[in-house]
Amino acid sequence: MTATPPPPPGRLARRLGLRDAVAIGLASMIGAGVFAVWQPAAAAAGPWLLAGLVIAAFVAYANASSTGQLAARYPESGGAYRYGRERLGEWPGFLAGWGFVVGKTASCAAMALTAADYLVPTAWERPVAVAAVVVLAAVNLLGITRTARAATVIVVVVLAVLALVLVAGATGLARDGIPPQQDLLGAAGADPYGVLQSAGLLFFAFAGYARIATLGEEVRDPARTIPKAIAIALGIVVAIYAAVAIVLLLTLGAAYLAAGVDAPLADLVQVGGWDWAVPIVQVGAAVAALGALLALIAGIGRTTLAMARDRELPAPLAAVHPRSHVPYVAEIAVAVAIVGLVLVVDLRGAIGFSSFGVLLYYLVANASAFTQPASERRVPRWLNIAGAIGCLVLVATLPVQAVIGGMVVFAVGAAGRLITAAVRRRPRADG
Repeated sequence: MTATPPPPPGRLARRLGLRDAVAIGLASMIGAGVFAVWQPAAAAAGPWLLAGLVIAAFVAYANASSTGQLAARYPESGGAYRYGRERLGEWPGFLAGWGFVVGKTASCAAMALTAADYLVPTAWERPVAVAAVVVLAAVNLLGITRTARAATVIVVVVLAVLALVLVAGATGLARDGIPPQQDLLGAAGADPYGVLQSAGLLFFAFAGYARIATLGEEVRDPARTIPKAIAIALGIVVAIYAAVAIVLLLTLGAAYLAAGVDAPLADLVQVGGWDWAVPIVQVGAAVAALGALLALIAGIGRTTLAMARDRELPAPLAAVHPRSHVPYVAEIAVAVAIVGLVLVVDLRGAIGFSSFGVLLYYLVANASAFTQPASERRVPRWLNIAGAIGCLVLVATLPVQAVIGGMVVFAVGAAGRLITAAVRRRPRADG
């Protein structure tokens, strides 16, 4: 087999195959959400939880289809930032990139603290969270293939833990049968807003498929590999979420889930009679959070790189290491920002603006895909429209403070961009 030629200076190396891309996508999507999202989702939708999951899966499919179509045409770093800039103009691209970088940096801090919360006592949470960020950033700095290998190991561990949970739940059902009060199909009247709110929660719990697209400059045969990897990863994750949701509803029931249980999967293995597996589930949740953190640091670094190349962020952030071919300055800057947030504030309960940013990110992606000509299309335009509408509908389910926080973040970014542009024009005007 012919060796892959080295990339031009300043460009990233195409080292990821299909398996690597799928592993990174799975690590991004199977985060701590699968261990924790069921309580708020059940509180919102009640026995109609599965309807919320179906809506979330459809919106994710539409968004993923648009993202895959764009990635095949623009196999570069940056994801929706690049797509929006190329298809819609500089401002839509900037807003998508800014929302992703700022919002997801806050999410990274929350993930690091969440992982530490599962592993150590409260007094040790911040030191352990900082150590996790440093170690995962170091893995990313070693090269994208090291990131893919670490993601593969993490995914295998988390899938094994989820398999254990499902087997424990199935064992309990086989032994005791389905309790008569469990209402899997939601015979009780549905609250449409509650179902949509649960769909929003479930969507955010596994909406990490765009991470594959942000690594577009490092994937071999990107026009074929990226859409396929996104489809495979999303299909696996939706199947896992559906299986977990069904077993939870049949075993514990929507009312129990909605009552405020903190660790439903741990309760599930206990009901199955597998008390010894509770610590394993807790460790699995921590590992899942770390996997999402690993992939997200890489994704933020690549989006930062793309924005720095276009001078939307400071130019030094566009530096690429000559040996590892990673955006090392951007990666280090992202890690420093995350560590700073971990040390100063606890963002686990205050990152709703990240959800706002994610929805704008995918809205830009759907609008960009809609503008592509027939020669570049892989999915019908109606699916792009459906994805955009889905993003707008899910915005309506966000808490008011999340919307306000998101608008503030974008206003700060827009003001900064306008000021920077004015400063850059001033010497030419004076000259």
